[in-house]
Amino acid sequence: MFALNFYSAVFAAALRDGSKNLTIRLGDKRDKYQAGQIVWVTVGQRFGTRQRIFTGVIDRVETKLVRDVSPREIERDNPATREHAHLIEFLSTIYGRKVGPEDLVTVIQFSRVMDARGD
Repeated sequence: MFALNFYSAVFAAALRDGSKNLTIRLGDKRDKYQAGQIVWVTVGQRFGTRQRIFTGVIDRVETKLVRDVSPREIERDNPATREHAHLIEFLSTIYGRKVGPEDLVTVIQFSRVMDARGD
């Protein structure tokens, strides 16, 4: 089982209510994540305790340049913004290096998986 982890607990509520259903990761992550893959969607720090928010399925994985990420994709990653400048700032903070419009990112779309009981 793979995990799609989010470091910031700020995203937990957006994951739970479904407003965050996409993540943008720096670099080419197609070797790690593929469409149809079942993952635990978790929140927590690396090497720390993580909380499983739900089980999900990866719907689509594609690579593109930061400048080619659509405003709608940015919003589905972070419901508070649609701006490339905010995406670049966020990625730079998360990855600890300067990120620019020409950097390659992987856009991963995912959905919640519910069992017959509604869990």
